[in-house]
Amino acid sequence: MQSIQGIIFDMDGLMFDTESLYYKATQAVADRMGIFYDFATYEKYIGVSDEEVWQAYHEMYDPFFGEQTVNTFINDSFDRAVELFESGAADIKPGLKELLNYLKEKGIQRCVASSNQRKIINILLEKNQLLDDFSHIISFEDVTKAKPDPEIFEIASERFSFPKENLLILEDSKNGILAADQAGIDVIMVPDLIAPTPAIKEKTIAVLPSLNEVSSILEK
Repeated sequence: MQSIQGIIFDMDGLMFDTESLYYKATQAVADRMGIFYDFATYEKYIGVSDEEVWQAYHEMYDPFFGEQTVNTFINDSFDRAVELFESGAADIKPGLKELLNYLKEKGIQRCVASSNQRKIINILLEKNQLLDDFSHIISFEDVTKAKPDPEIFEIASERFSFPKENLLILEDSKNGILAADQAGIDVIMVPDLIAPTPAIKEKTIAVLPSLNEVSSILEK
């Protein structure tokens, strides 16, 4: 690849196995409250901002349970997920630490660009002693539009102040790939729970089984 000076990391599903924990937390609360919910419902909103997910839940469930009950469902699900993260339940994805060490050795800068809240990003990075591995963190609070809008990657590019051709994005979700494509920055996909369609594959420079293989792409 052309000389890469900075790599932009998504977080959920790419760096940490959080998606399964979000589902576990939400399903447990839904079962307790008698709200009809399943993985197919959760799956629709992978890679979507919290704000959009919560709006969708209100649209789905308010007519059946009322706005206040749905607010309780959302808040309790979020609190349960935070408890899981703080307990260390979110596993680091295979190859992450090795990749970060490789990038440090090569002098390649790193940042996180996640649609998640800064609170959650900090919990996960601090819990796994990775906070110092990233020079910048861009979160939900820093953008006005969520992925697939390219805003978050445009901001990351500005923070690095490198030409876009010297940047690379690592993503796991469809919306992340679409955002990277619109930002005009090369992207590698490491799928998490959902395999990419042929159309999404075409927008990447590679689809890899894990972060372990990223360094070999950078060496080419």
